Order: sequence, then C-alpha cells, then structure tokens
Amino acid sequence: MGRVLIIPAAGLGSRLQSDVPKVLFPVNGRPMIDYLIDLYAPFVDRIVLVINPSHSAIIDAYCEMYDRPFDIAIQVSPTGMLDAILMARNCVEKNLHHDRDQVWITWCDQIAVNPNTVKKLAVLAERCDGVIMPTVIRSQPYIHWVRNQSSMIIDLLQQREGDEMPKIGEGDVGLFAMTRRTYLELLPEFAARSGVGKKTSESNFLPFVPWVASRVEVVTFPVQNEIESIGINTRDELSLVEDYLNGITQTIDHRSSL
Repeated sequence: MGRVLIIPAAGLGSRLQSDVPKVLFPVNGRPMIDYLIDLYAPFVDRIVLVINPSHSAIIDAYCEMYDRPFDIAIQVSPTGMLDAILMARNCVEKNLHHDRDQVWITWCDQIAVNPNTVKKLAVLAERCDGVIMPTVIRSQPYIHWVRNQSSMIIDLLQQREGDEMPKIGEGDVGLFAMTRRTYLELLPEFAARSGVGKKTSESNFLPFVPWVASRVEVVTFPVQNEIESIGINTRDELSLVEDYLNGITQTIDHRSSL
C-alpha cells in the first residue's frame, strides 16, 4: 500500500515574527520540517510540500540535504488549505495507483503529534475506505466537530469563521488520512460545490469531513495529550510546544542512560 504525505507549508509565520518560511522556523533549534520528517518518514513513500513561490529556493536547498524523495507544489495565492491540499494532485496521481493507497495530510506547524498517534493512524487507515483522523477533547476549542446521536460527524463549528463555540469541544489534530479515491474523486467534488469561509474568505478543508461523512466511512480516535492538537502560530504556542518536546527528550535521554 502506497502513501503520500501532503504538507501545506505556504505560511509566512508572520505571527512568529519569522524571517524564514514557517516550515523552516526553528523549534528548540530544529526546523519544523525536521520534526515532521522524524514523525512520518517511517510511514510514507513520498512527501509533497506545498509552498509559497517566494520560498522555493530556500526550501529546495534544505530538502536536498535529505536522502528521501520530496515533491514541491506551488501555491501562488494564499486562498486556503483546501486549495493547497489539491495542489498536490499531480504527485498523488503519479505515485499512487490503487484506490486504497493513502493520502496523508498534516499542517506544517503541527509537530507535537505523538508517534503512537501516527502508528495508530497507519493501522486504522489500512482498514478504512474513507477518512481517518485523530481528535481531541479540549476547552476553548478552535473548531468543534458536531455529531449526531449515532456519533456521525454532521457539522463543523469554527471560531475563526465567527461560529458560537462550546466551552468544551472536539477538535482536530491537524492530521488526516484518506484513500486515493477519496482524495482524487470526492475532495475535488467537494471543492467544486463548497464556497469560502464567511469571515476568512478562504477555501477551507475541514468542512470536507462532515460533507464526506455521508458518503464514505469517517473513523476517528482520541489522542493521548491535548498538546498534540496545538499548531505553532504564536510565541506562546511555541513556548508550550518547546517545553513539551523538551520533556519528551529528557525522558528519552534518561531512559537511555539506565
């Protein structure tokens, strides 16, 4: 079974006051992309970075240091995550040839995902014909999956689009898997039918989940720690993730010395 990982990485990291592309922003001295490669390289055959054209040279140069195949897709205008994800279509068509091959997606700043979460995603994805994703229960959620009495996801609430949010909600972790067929057939169908966010005016990927849930199976599972759901957009979030990753490193170093 083949797997391609798509990483939308066209962000400028402006809230981090960064002078490098966000995917190269250092976290505890290492670029974000290094953490993503550590997490996903054992599971995927190819990685597609969707980048801003102004970052092409610096990201190309960095990727050349790795002994693994990268593809670069260019997102000329920052029109949203849905458009960014679909920019990788040519690579998916070229490298995946069976309907049950997998397309994985993760945000470039979502580097605190636990390796056990990735392992579980891989196991569940082998048995699912639709979409698989980890979720998190947290207070003051940025997004909330609305479920019916059968636990099927039927709607999405988004803080950034002005929706009234619950105090405690079920959010995403910025990590998704779907079959090749779902990516190549159903995602473009959704894109053709969907509009843009009522506040952001962006093409949003997340509403695809409740839309597709009425067409194929959507499997979810909980993460171990709320920190896994934190993307690094601000200096406060950077500090939280750095402290968390330092804790993991210290634990690993301590155990290795026993």
